[in-house]
Amino acid sequence: MNTEQLAEKLILWIKDKVLAAGCKGVVVGISGGLDSSVLAVLCHRAFPQSMLGLLMPCYSSQEDVEHARTMVSKFSIPIKTVVLDTVFDTLLKALPDDRVDPSVGRLAEGNLKARLRMLTLYYFANQLKYMVAGSGNRSELSIGYFTKYGDGGIDILPLGSLVKGQVKELGSFLGIPQEIIDKPPSAGLWQGQTDEGELGLSYDELDRYLITGKASTELRGKIESMIAASDHKRQPPPVASF
Repeated sequence: MNTEQLAEKLILWIKDKVLAAGCKGVVVGISGGLDSSVLAVLCHRAFPQSMLGLLMPCYSSQEDVEHARTMVSKFSIPIKTVVLDTVFDTLLKALPDDRVDPSVGRLAEGNLKARLRMLTLYYFANQLKYMVAGSGNRSELSIGYFTKYGDGGIDILPLGSLVKGQVKELGSFLGIPQEIIDKPPSAGLWQGQTDEGELGLSYDELDRYLITGKASTELRGKIESMIAASDHKRQPPPVASF
């Protein structure tokens, strides 16, 4: 299947899933990154009259905000902006600060940002009778690189079977601005955070392993350990059988 055929199949898949659920359209969080940009364009093509993009900065980098605005302007995607800085600050003030390890505290705060965005997406989805589309790809999903009930709290995952490299190819085909395609992937959860820096491996290495099973012994062990440790994030909550 070539990239054009893939894009058309994904557009039809999005449309079928949303309509089958009795919904009218789709809402997408737009971060200024590659995955959300690709997803937004596909969703807009599936529902040109009933798709909403949400920009939800929460102490986000100005570059990401500018990239998001450039992208939605280029493709004429309707957006609303909800600034979450104050909500985030208010919630942090209400929560006890019991952290021992600063890095753990930083992760907890990053996950809080992702969960605030999930709440915001579902607020609009409920109001409009839309579904929430998530931008997670196969590479991220396989190793659990997403926030449970944050960016993992969605209704459909159109890019979930594509590794990062395939999303890049799709982005080039769709005409996503090159500066978005080329910048280091980041969840934007704290200043200077990048996906590959946090993971300790590159997406190229991860993609190669997922597609071919090839990796050094050390890298294979690292990836398989991440897959096993994050299994609970990809499964529904276990139910006691007694």
